[in-house]
Amino acid sequence: MSGDGTGENASSTPENDGQQFDRLPATADERVVPGRPSRQEVVSWWAERYEISPETWDGHTFWEKGNGKLWAFAADTVSPTDVEGLGMRILRARQEHWKPSTNAVQRFGREATKNVVVLDVDEATRFAKGEDQELPRWDGDWGYVIAAHEIAGDSEASETPRATGEAGDVEPIGVGLYLHGELRSTVPKGRREDLS
Repeated sequence: MSGDGTGENASSTPENDGQQFDRLPATADERVVPGRPSRQEVVSWWAERYEISPETWDGHTFWEKGNGKLWAFAADTVSPTDVEGLGMRILRARQEHWKPSTNAVQRFGREATKNVVVLDVDEATRFAKGEDQELPRWDGDWGYVIAAHEIAGDSEASETPRATGEAGDVEPIGVGLYLHGELRSTVPKGRREDLS
């Protein structure tokens, strides 16, 4: 190895290790592994896409394991850590369009006030079974949406969820992909249910 900084170790760039959890850097300025999202970018994405308040994530640390599989952990631990699971997988990043996980939407989606498609009973039943369906009434953004269902009350399905914590709340079912007037269910095969 030469002393001019051109040796093998001097030019190596840290890489993502798919066998361990690595904490996300707080900001892009602190990024060491190329392509790894920062905590700030993740929190901002949830706020911009679904209007989930940044405070929702207070007390959570964010981790990457694998290429773009992001996890939230409601505690802290040393980084890196070599375990099979750590908290909840919340997001698939490192691709053109980030995709939230079903678990994250079911856990944190109640806080969302944007890009939430509220389905009626029949639509929710079809969605939970994993069926795609025409849904021309949606006038929101295309892309990954939170599919939800009003579980109490007699209101018609709408495009705007009501505040949670009251009778008639909406409950997130999962992640849908809305394109060209169609809502595609992304409910994983092992989690599909027949609610009829």
